[in-house]
Amino acid sequence: MKELEVFVVLTDTGTLFTRTIKYFTKDPLNHASIAFDEQLNEVYSFGRKNPNNPFIGGFVKEDMRGPLFKQATCAIYRCKVTQAEYAQMRLLIEHMEMNQSQYRYNFLGILAVLFNIQMKREYAYFCSQFVASVFERSGVYLVNKSPLLVRPGDFPHTPLLELVYQGPLQAYIRAKQQEACAASKSQTISA
Repeated sequence: MKELEVFVVLTDTGTLFTRTIKYFTKDPLNHASIAFDEQLNEVYSFGRKNPNNPFIGGFVKEDMRGPLFKQATCAIYRCKVTQAEYAQMRLLIEHMEMNQSQYRYNFLGILAVLFNIQMKREYAYFCSQFVASVFERSGVYLVNKSPLLVRPGDFPHTPLLELVYQGPLQAYIRAKQQEACAASKSQTISA
């Protein structure tokens, strides 16, 4: 059976909210997202609905080329999944995207996780809880704990994830664009 790839993207945008979380967690990267392509065109998470306002959050399709991520550092991990696991992840994301108005950011949950307390709120997630939940509900158990307690710093320690890049996010995106251009030119020449 053919395996497919899904990516976990950890970032540090340097915002006040991120710096505050970093102060408590001591983790270098404090935002987690799921990407369905290595070029990072299709990236989902729970975060800011408006890049200028950290207090209005929920389910978001992230623009990794947008202003919020211009100065971000990152670590990108690849996870190989079965076709059935991949399809289930897609269904979960599709459902959230179609119903995104009812989803919100789990600010209370993020405070609770700092004290190792599980706080489940209906239709509310913080970023790493969202990532861990999507994987777990699709049959892939990345971290050996409840998604309600998963921090972005837990993801680098799972053997199911393979580090593919670490450094400035925009440098990674430029390199992937150059690879795509080179591949396109190669196909044009051979045709």
